[in-house]
Amino acid sequence: NCSVVLKSLHFITRPLSDEEGNFSLAYIITIHKELEMFVKLLRAIYMPQNIYCIHVDEKSPQDYKAAVQNIVNCFENIFLSSKRENVVYAGFSRLQADINCMRDLVHSKIQWNYVINLCGQDYPIKTNKDIIQYIKSKWNGKNMTPGVVQPLHMKHRTQVSYKEYVHSGMSYVYPTKNIKAKPPYNLTIYFGSAYYILTKEFVEFTLTDARAKDLLEWSRDTYSPDEHYWVTLNRLNG
Repeated sequence: NCSVVLKSLHFITRPLSDEEGNFSLAYIITIHKELEMFVKLLRAIYMPQNIYCIHVDEKSPQDYKAAVQNIVNCFENIFLSSKRENVVYAGFSRLQADINCMRDLVHSKIQWNYVINLCGQDYPIKTNKDIIQYIKSKWNGKNMTPGVVQPLHMKHRTQVSYKEYVHSGMSYVYPTKNIKAKPPYNLTIYFGSAYYILTKEFVEFTLTDARAKDLLEWSRDTYSPDEHYWVTLNRLNG
């Protein structure tokens, strides 16, 4: 019952300030367990002017998927990713889940300014207004995806080919004996966090630019590509 959900959980139903109402954020949330934790997270970050793409792991139990769908159905600005992945920790599927949501978000009617990605075990310690003001302070028009040139102890992640294993409740990434080719366009690989705050223009760039597409394809058999993909693209000249 949607009215019960909105009232009992005290979801915010109007922008709390003009500043927030005029600056929409997009969120990508990848989840696979603990429904109550997800609902608490959603309640904490929910604003009617924002937009939310939820990626539910394809391996999640059917009743979990149904419960998430029931919650999402109560909101016009929350939706499930149109394409679901069997997400493997440190695998390409984790990066692909974000990209699936990005493809959906760029076609949204809501004109959002930045996208933030979260997992189901995250929880905010700042308000929506705090986050917007921080973005506007020194990051206006810039991406937040910090990183460093690939350290020596990380080289193995992109030097050999990795594969995802998904079978009967077990999933993991394992190395093969195949040596990978050099990165496309002779790109310098950077490493950083898998979590980011990105401009809409940068998202559109990553979905359309040939270098971004080729780097994505090259990253398909790397270890934890979400920790190098965004930060490497953000370091491209221009």
